[in-house]
Amino acid sequence: MKLRTAVGAVAVVIAAALTLSGCVKSSTAAKGGGAEDTKTVRVFISGDTNVEKLWTDGLGPAFEQANPGYKVQITLDLHGEHDAQTMAKLSASVAQQKDPGFDLVDGGFVAKASAANFLDPVDPSKISALGEIPADVVKAGGTGGIPYRGSSVLLAYDTKAVPEPPKTLDDLLAWIKAHPGKFTYNSPKSGGSGGAFVATVLDKYVPADARQKMTVGYEKGLESLWEQGFATLHGLNPYVYQKGVYPNGNQQVLDLLANGQISMAPVWSDQFTTGVANGSIPATVKAAQISNPSFTGGAAYLGIPASSPSKDAALKLANFVLQPEQQAMIVKNISGYPAISLDKLPPELQGKFANADTNNLRKGYFDSMTKDLNNLWDQKVPGK
Repeated sequence: MKLRTAVGAVAVVIAAALTLSGCVKSSTAAKGGGAEDTKTVRVFISGDTNVEKLWTDGLGPAFEQANPGYKVQITLDLHGEHDAQTMAKLSASVAQQKDPGFDLVDGGFVAKASAANFLDPVDPSKISALGEIPADVVKAGGTGGIPYRGSSVLLAYDTKAVPEPPKTLDDLLAWIKAHPGKFTYNSPKSGGSGGAFVATVLDKYVPADARQKMTVGYEKGLESLWEQGFATLHGLNPYVYQKGVYPNGNQQVLDLLANGQISMAPVWSDQFTTGVANGSIPATVKAAQISNPSFTGGAAYLGIPASSPSKDAALKLANFVLQPEQQAMIVKNISGYPAISLDKLPPELQGKFANADTNNLRKGYFDSMTKDLNNLWDQKVPGK
């Protein structure tokens, strides 16, 4: 995508940047440093507090301890509520070759920023671990994306009510109708676990070549292929929890499952694993992946702004995060999938993913397609 610097566009960017400056929270793994200090890495997180905690309590301090003189500063935009403003700020900084205010991005918009040439290109000569990560995972992040952790949606089930879970999507759909009120998923706008269930049902009716196009670009003309899937989802209304109640968010689904109000639901692998570890999810609840198709998942990517004044330090931090010790930290702290091969981690950590294929991260739809999907679900699925 070509960069434009028309006066009107710059004005919008400046306004967006000013808006953003008052809407994010900053913290530091260590005090000191700034844009003029090329040994300080300012990490911008577009995500949740668990990811912020991973950086502030884990990755940041570990990097500083291993690299005396280097500092890590953290800024959080909770749930990525201001991604559009951040992209505008990034666009302006690259166009004008000015400091964007951060040196390493951890957020869902990294692939889009990479496609727009806002990020510094990386390859195995700069990030050595890229040569060991599955090529399709690396490719999904574009030339500037650095995969550093992952997760997928799994089917969680209460073994007291479901001794053997469905193995395929068709089996799951049949189970839902045979056990009214015992399954639900959150509305796709409110969380990715529900979104993955919706996308997987739609995918049942979308040809593979069309779906491939819809994962890498905006193909509005192909959205008609979703019609049969939306009809299937609408037909499930009488069979889901309380005849059509769709919780608001991933956590509400987990709470219903943990409290025994439902017996089965799609859940994020990392949230589920964390819940089992801290006791909020009973030991009787298990999780596994379905097939034909599987639920979607994906990698989380880091990116280095093309106009960052601290590219070398940011590269150093990105390489550090992909080392086995830090990958193990990601597994322990937030139950994320490692980006590197699972066999490089201690055996006790490998066992955490016994029922999940960490290398099989079936991509979701392109960002703009997902927004349309969410809006269409609102229109076509709930209600009688």
